[in-house]
Amino acid sequence: MLNIILIFAAVIVAGFLIVVALQPATFRITRTATISAPPARVFSQVNDFHNWPHWSPWAKLDPAMKQTYDGTASGTGAVYSWTGNKQVGEGRMTILDSRPNELVKIRLEFLKPFKATNIAEFTFSPQNDNTLVIWSMFGDKNFMFKAVHMLMNMDKMVGRDFEKGLAQMKQVVEAGQVTA
Repeated sequence: MLNIILIFAAVIVAGFLIVVALQPATFRITRTATISAPPARVFSQVNDFHNWPHWSPWAKLDPAMKQTYDGTASGTGAVYSWTGNKQVGEGRMTILDSRPNELVKIRLEFLKPFKATNIAEFTFSPQNDNTLVIWSMFGDKNFMFKAVHMLMNMDKMVGRDFEKGLAQMKQVVEAGQVTA
């Protein structure tokens, strides 16, 4: 009887491992918002990491979070690092590409609570008197992240944060609290 239980358990574990291995090797999370302002005003909120505390969905989760800025003041080469509580962890962002009023591409390195490197992109498109902002994050999934993504809907979890951040950015820009 014990042999049958062990064989059954081994088949279930093997089946789970196979299903995990067959999951997509990449992920992409995307959210959009329309902001009543020209692209230049919206772009400046993303292109300068010093503006992120005004709208970032993670900024208020740890008021004691340690933040440092390196590299250029804004645009390509700007670097933002943080160390905080369990909710915000530790990481670093570096602007890889900055095209005024069009695109900000960021390398996003998580150090704690887990290590991962992804790409975040913000695109800005004029829509009459508004700007359509698209915030995406994408990257590769190793075996462990494939398993985590099966058990937790990362699109919903991170997507909610993106939605909150875009709503806060909309509020900041439309209220005129923009530094260029």
